[in-house]
Amino acid sequence: MRIEVRGKNIELTGALRDYVGKRLSKLERFIDDAREAQVTLSVEGESHRVEVTIPLNGIILRGEETTDDMYSSIDLVIDKLEKQIDKYKTKIYRRYRGVGLKKGAVDPTVLKEEKEKEEPVKVLRTKRFALKPMDVEEAVMQMNLLGHSFFVFFNADSNEVNVVYRRKDGNYGLIEPEFE
Repeated sequence: MRIEVRGKNIELTGALRDYVGKRLSKLERFIDDAREAQVTLSVEGESHRVEVTIPLNGIILRGEETTDDMYSSIDLVIDKLEKQIDKYKTKIYRRYRGVGLKKGAVDPTVLKEEKEKEEPVKVLRTKRFALKPMDVEEAVMQMNLLGHSFFVFFNADSNEVNVVYRRKDGNYGLIEPEFE
């Protein structure tokens, strides 16, 4: 697995890179065909944050932890990813009758064949609403006025449909579509 480590407001030492590589290699026993992992280490004041994203076929494993020590943040985010892997493994095992995370992640045709055997997803409710062009700030204000945790809007700046959402840390995120 190729590990891409980036730093924000921190000097990336060889020891830090080695530690991240050593800890992430622990996950390879569950997902040995993962091609890459993106790791961002950042320091803001006394907070040491680690964000890890590992894309698999159809699944994205993502963990984020913040502590007052970079090494403990790395340990905690790896523990979080292990729990996610275990959760997904169990879900996939139940859904696809024993296929498992490794085989399902490596061979997407297995998952597709098993999905075709399943019952279709039931959509219980459909909502329609007019998309008024607005900027991001207005969309955040609308979301807060409605008391929702996300809001879909037509971005007047980019002329695309975007989503703003409230993050766990109280800040906001913006999702912009990217078509392949």
